Amino acid sequence: MKKDKMIEGRIVKDREAIKNEKKQKKKKRGFNAEIMRITIIFFVMFLSLGVFLTVFNVFRAEDVINNPYNKRQETFSEKVIRGNIYASDNSVLAYTQLGEDGSETRVYPYGSLFAHVVGYDTNGKLGLELNYNFNLLTSHDNLFTRILNDFTGEKDLGDNIYTTLDVGLQETAYDAFGNREGGVVAIDPITGRVLAMVSKPDFDPNTVAYDWEDLVLEDEETGKESGVLVNRVTQGLYTPGSTFKFFTLFEYIRENPDYANYYYECIGHIGEGEEELSCFDGTVHGGQNLMDSFANSCNSSFANIGLGLNLKNYNDLLNKLYFNKQYPGNFAHNDSAFSLAEDASNFEIMQTSIGQGKTLVSPMHMALIMSAFSNGGDLMTPYLVDYTTNVSGDVVKEYKPTKYATLFSESEIAILKDYLRAVVEYGTATKLQSDIYTAYGKTGTAETTTDKGDNLWFTGYATNGEKTLVVCAVTEDVTDSYNYSLDVTKALFDYYFQ
Repeated sequence: MKKDKMIEGRIVKDREAIKNEKKQKKKKRGFNAEIMRITIIFFVMFLSLGVFLTVFNVFRAEDVINNPYNKRQETFSEKVIRGNIYASDNSVLAYTQLGEDGSETRVYPYGSLFAHVVGYDTNGKLGLELNYNFNLLTSHDNLFTRILNDFTGEKDLGDNIYTTLDVGLQETAYDAFGNREGGVVAIDPITGRVLAMVSKPDFDPNTVAYDWEDLVLEDEETGKESGVLVNRVTQGLYTPGSTFKFFTLFEYIRENPDYANYYYECIGHIGEGEEELSCFDGTVHGGQNLMDSFANSCNSSFANIGLGLNLKNYNDLLNKLYFNKQYPGNFAHNDSAFSLAEDASNFEIMQTSIGQGKTLVSPMHMALIMSAFSNGGDLMTPYLVDYTTNVSGDVVKEYKPTKYATLFSESEIAILKDYLRAVVEYGTATKLQSDIYTAYGKTGTAETTTDKGDNLWFTGYATNGEKTLVVCAVTEDVTDSYNYSLDVTKALFDYYFQ
C-alpha cells in the first residue's frame, strides 16, 4: 500500500513537472514571439529608413542642398570655381575671371541689362546667381580631373547654366523703358520659357560692392530703402487698375448667361459725394454694352457690374487664379493679394471691381494669367533655365516644359478672347494694331497713394499663328497720362514677330 502511494505521488509530481514544463515552453514561445515582433518592427523601420535615404540621395538631396537658404552652399566655393551663365544664343551673361594672384572676380559683360534677372554674387546674391547657386558651384567635370584637382589642391570648374533669356528681346525692352521706372516680362506661353525680364531702376552688378551703400540707401523723406535691388516684375506689388476688369468681366459672364444683353448709360461717374467714382478724366462714354465697357475701360459701367456680383464666387475665382497664394516658378516673388468681404460696402465693391481698393498684383502674375489664357487655358510652369552642362559641354540636367494647371475652359476663352481683341481694335490699346501679328489685352491706369503720378499697365499677348508672345508691363509714376507700357509692349511685339 505504501509502495502504491509512493508510485501515485511520483506520478502526481511527474504530472506537475510536465505541466510546469509545458508552462515554461509556452512562456518561452510567447517571449520568442514578442522578440520576433520587435525584431520585425525594427527591421521594417530600418528598411524604411534605408529606402528613404536612397530615394532622398537619388532624387531629393540636390533640391534640398540647392535651397538658397542652405548655408552648406557657402563652403562649395572653397573647392569649385563658379560656372558661367549664358543667354539662349550662348552669349555670356556672367563668368568668373581669375587673377594672377588666384583671386576670383565675377564679371557681367552686359552690365545693367540683365541686372535683376541674372543678379549678382557680391554682398549676398540675387536672381539666377542665388536660385542656381548650387548648380554653378557643383562640378560634373570628369572624375579623373576632379581626383587630380583634389590631390594637387586645384579647384574644380563649376557647371554652366544656359538660360531661356533672349538678348535681343531683353535689349528691346530695356531700351524702350528708357529712364522710366517699372518692370516688364515676356513669356512664351506654349512652353513657359521666360524670354525677357527688365526691372528699373537698375544697377551695374559689376560694381555692387562699391555701390552697396547707395543701393540700399534709405529715402530721407520716407525712411524706406531705395528699392533699386527689388525686381519689379516678380517682387513688385501694384494696384492693377483697369487690367483687373478682366477678372470682373470673367466673373460677370460666369454668373450671367444673358451677358450679351448688358447695357449701361455712362454719365462719366457713379455714386455720390465721397463715394463717387469717375471715369478716366471724367469721360462720358454714353451707351455701353459689355464689350464697349471693356474696350473703352468705362469705370462707371464696371463699378455697376461689380455691385451685382456674388462676392463669394468673385473671391473663389480670384483664389483659383492664384491671388492670396503662391504661383509657380523658381524665382523669388511676392504673392498677389485680393480681399473683398461679403459684407463690403458698395463703395469698396465699386473700387475693387475697377482694380483699385486693396488689390495688389505683380506683373509676373498678370503675365501668367495671360499665358494660360493664350495657351488654350493651360498654365505652363515659367522657367528661366533650359539646361546645365559641365565644363566640357556635356548636358548635366535639362529643364523641360511642364503643365502646372488648367485655368480656363475652351468655351470661356472663346468668349473672353473677343473682349481682349476689342481693346486693340477700337479701345484703349489701338497702338498695338499690326499687319504682322494680332494682339489682345487690357490697359490699366492705377492711382497711387503718392503724388508722384499713376502706374500705367498693359497685359496681354500677340500671335502670328505660328508663335505667341505674352507681355506684361507696368510703368511707375506717370504724370502725363501717356501709357508708356504700350510703347514697351509694341516694341517687344514688333521685334519678336519681325
